[in-house]
Amino acid sequence: MKEQRVALVTGAGKRVGSTIIRTLHRNGMRVLIHYRSAKTDAERLCNELNAERKQSAAIFQADLANFDARALIKETIAIFDRLDLLVNNASTFYPTRLGEISMENWHDLFSVNAQAPLFLAQAAMPYLQQTQGNIINMIDIHAQRPIKNMSVYCMAKAASSTMIKALARELAPRIRVNGIAPGMIMWPDEDDMPEKAKQSIIKRIALQRSGTPQHIADTILFLVNNDYITGEIITVDGGRLLTV
Repeated sequence: MKEQRVALVTGAGKRVGSTIIRTLHRNGMRVLIHYRSAKTDAERLCNELNAERKQSAAIFQADLANFDARALIKETIAIFDRLDLLVNNASTFYPTRLGEISMENWHDLFSVNAQAPLFLAQAAMPYLQQTQGNIINMIDIHAQRPIKNMSVYCMAKAASSTMIKALARELAPRIRVNGIAPGMIMWPDEDDMPEKAKQSIIKRIALQRSGTPQHIADTILFLVNNDYITGEIITVDGGRLLTV
């Protein structure tokens, strides 16, 4: 990748997002680190990358459930003067049991997982056209195979999955749009899941192990570097869907 290229990654202060940022930066890109509440993590990551290469990283705070997508794109352009890659990584994830679903649940899960990626893509379109750039949406294997008590989340990710196909047609030939559907990559932050439950999940994965954030970051690099792929969703789940 050329050193001047610029990537915007949402939800990038920690966990998978921070690995994506580090990987893109290591491969020559300048990066805009979006975060919602992980300010300390985002600032630490930004300082680390700028120590390696001056003025190569910046941060931006926004709650994607309630914001103007144009502001985030305009900030990226104001700082770096171009945009080559938009990674819609931010996600909201929690159970919504039928009979207890509220409009707040619907708005929160759809606004972050489907609405924000769409409006960010729309705002980024003119700049990505100039650079023949990429949009990559993070989906979920459960967009294809919904799980119990997670209906709204799964529906939102399914909408984002369809968005990839729709935008790939609409934005071709100058912008490529793809997606990644992770399986078991990281346990939740509030990791109070019993070891027995974890092993039960791993046993249902064909490769008998969980993945790592680097598996996701490496797939993003593959999609960025292969300029003859658009409208595709790559499943990175160790074969979990094979055993459902």
